[in-house]
Amino acid sequence: MKFSVIILSIVVILGCEKNSVNNMTEHKISYLALGDSYTIGESVAMESNFPYQLAAKLNEEGLDVGQPHIIATTGWTTSELQTAIKEAALKQKFGLVTLLIGVNNQYRGESLVTYRREFKELLQTAIDFADGNKAHVFVVSIPDWGVTPYGLNSGRDQQTIASEIDAFNAINKEETIAMGVSYTDITAASRKALSDRDLVATDGLHYSAKMHAEWGASLLPAVVKILK
Repeated sequence: MKFSVIILSIVVILGCEKNSVNNMTEHKISYLALGDSYTIGESVAMESNFPYQLAAKLNEEGLDVGQPHIIATTGWTTSELQTAIKEAALKQKFGLVTLLIGVNNQYRGESLVTYRREFKELLQTAIDFADGNKAHVFVVSIPDWGVTPYGLNSGRDQQTIASEIDAFNAINKEETIAMGVSYTDITAASRKALSDRDLVATDGLHYSAKMHAEWGASLLPAVVKILK
């Protein structure tokens, strides 16, 4: 009798452990965010950047989205993001991938031709991370830093910055649409910072949590449509 009770206890314990493991490994929609300072959220708390705010909104919509995995650092160009991705050596596939890159190419005066080539490569990399599912990749346009206090006092002409940002965005939009991937324009929203300083972070160059919330809200409908 005692032996039977022991066996039964072991079975119950093992069953509980199995259920615990199942709960821990319960499927979540994994999210990879690729980019630069606008993705990492320079000068705002991590949970206030647009990937984290987007993930939170998706969870409110009833989607089980995990904490974003971010490959992004302030100052990165397309080539530096490519290098970082290679160094990360990620083997995982993701249910959601966002890509926002190019402002530092513009800032440094790099070639549009080079940007086009490297952006196309990064877009294909993003698709590969989404296990080849283009519908789960979302490209975001480059914000206009020229309207920030830093931009206005940089000694560089605001209209020139704007036209250059537009030129880079024309390329990433063209390549994104040609690849059949979703494209979200946040550039117009970023330019509201010219008259609304609440959209600017404390460093005077990057964008505030309020602006990141707008970017996340802009992405939300397209992402929900695909993931629900």
